[in-house]
Amino acid sequence: MQHELTEILDILKFAGIFAPLFFILLHLMRQFLFLPVGLICMAGGVLFGSVYGTLYSIIGITLSSVLFYGLLKKMPNTLNRFLKIKRKVVGKRMPFSVGQIAILKLVPFIHFQLLSLLILEITKSFKEYTKASAVSNVPLAFMYSTFGHYIFKISVVWGIGIAAVMFVLFHLLRKKEWVMKWEEFFEKEKSNAKSA
Repeated sequence: MQHELTEILDILKFAGIFAPLFFILLHLMRQFLFLPVGLICMAGGVLFGSVYGTLYSIIGITLSSVLFYGLLKKMPNTLNRFLKIKRKVVGKRMPFSVGQIAILKLVPFIHFQLLSLLILEITKSFKEYTKASAVSNVPLAFMYSTFGHYIFKISVVWGIGIAAVMFVLFHLLRKKEWVMKWEEFFEKEKSNAKSA
């Protein structure tokens, strides 16, 4: 992972005054290049510093989420496939809150587009989706841009401590109420009756 980080930094160093623009475009192309979000945020932190690296990462990740939204709205069959994958991975459970999704975005091996799909499900409009995406991207961009270079040096004890804190925050930020649709409730009743 450090090798890819070095390559990204080398490319962006030669961009000159256009480096922020290329960095934001790299965030947009990230999903097609199969690059982890955290890796690009780390590169932004190293190249632009923690403040501008965080700002450019928030802009780039949010634009990437907006691109994902647009693609799914133009291709409903793809949306249905993503929803089937989401049901297999997450199952039918209480929807996540924006705070919980922000915490999940900090975990490097959780698929970013799946988390964008979770935001799509809990929002009602494009404006609300964009706002929720931007808010949930702030911790990700800040943590990886500011502290990203320490990830390679973190000890097991610190890693377990950070994971425990994230677990507690995840639990505290959950939705306290859950509205279930009439059809979903009776769908569960039918499936329970068939299994009995």
